[in-house]
Amino acid sequence: MTNVRALVLERQHELKLRDIDLPQTVGPGEVRIKIHTVGICGSDVHYYTHGRIGPFVVEAPMVLGHEAAGTVVETGEGVDHLKVGDRVCMEPGIPDPNSRASRLGLYNIDPAVRFWATPPIHGVLTPYVVHPANYTFKLPDNVSFAEGAMVEPFAVGLQAAAKAKIAPGDTAVVIGAGPIGTMVAIAALAGGCARAIVADLAQPKLDIAGGYQGVIPVNIRDKSLAAEVKRLTDGWGADVVFECSGSSKAWETLLDLPRPGGAAVVVGLPVAPVALDIATASTKEVRIETVFRYAHQYERAIALMGSGRVDLKPLISATFPFEDSITAFDRAVEARPADVKLQIRLPD
Repeated sequence: MTNVRALVLERQHELKLRDIDLPQTVGPGEVRIKIHTVGICGSDVHYYTHGRIGPFVVEAPMVLGHEAAGTVVETGEGVDHLKVGDRVCMEPGIPDPNSRASRLGLYNIDPAVRFWATPPIHGVLTPYVVHPANYTFKLPDNVSFAEGAMVEPFAVGLQAAAKAKIAPGDTAVVIGAGPIGTMVAIAALAGGCARAIVADLAQPKLDIAGGYQGVIPVNIRDKSLAAEVKRLTDGWGADVVFECSGSSKAWETLLDLPRPGGAAVVVGLPVAPVALDIATASTKEVRIETVFRYAHQYERAIALMGSGRVDLKPLISATFPFEDSITAFDRAVEARPADVKLQIRLPD
């Protein structure tokens, strides 16, 4: 363990930039990475404001941050696909490779997964981290560090698109135009959807999402989403509906949106159980899928970004220096209508 500077969540409502002991020794199959950019995720903010997410409770000081990109500065024994100087992003969840879930290819739902900035595992808002090389991915030359730190949330979007089983020409509805919702819409379009109807209450976020070709923004303060979906689909309904808001209210009318035989993909996590209209789901034979993080999506995300087909730069609202990390988190807590993704840049 080595004493290093980091952004530490001491307890609910209390953040400090201070020194803390973190592992820095590189073992076999590992790499040491100089962190360049870290995105602020809604889960980071939730731990700051609530001290917990479901069963995950902050009971000891924890370093925040899990959306990151940086440069390899040291490689361990047996690492041959990465070298010093490689620009990389890192998948933050490390499963047990021998677990039943991992052997089934479902490593994201391995109960033993160790995920950055999920209690009690430290995150990466610190200058250097050590990470398994197999969960570290080289960035194309045309993908910046800031974009590399967006691979993690974009992987969630790709996981949702994969679970939807999109067919070319499908119409999607995305409820919620936050970072995940917008990335789900982008992923759905990249996966073959002809259009994505994105619904939210915040017009500035809808304006950003609407800048992407194929996105149709709907402000549900002014319009009925169900009526708009019916109008745009000639009364048939959407092929797939992605619930990304986490709002329990969305479930009151969610099953009115998919077509008969369509799909509803649950991405947002409500804070409390919601009522599900089983009768409507059954009579329409709506297929319901759920998403928890992602598996096998990083290489796909990087390929799409490197090809130029997906540009996530418009979603980066502001970047803060590491020394202003607490200010960055306090702004994230404000949830300004025009903010999509806030990032923190560490010193060179």
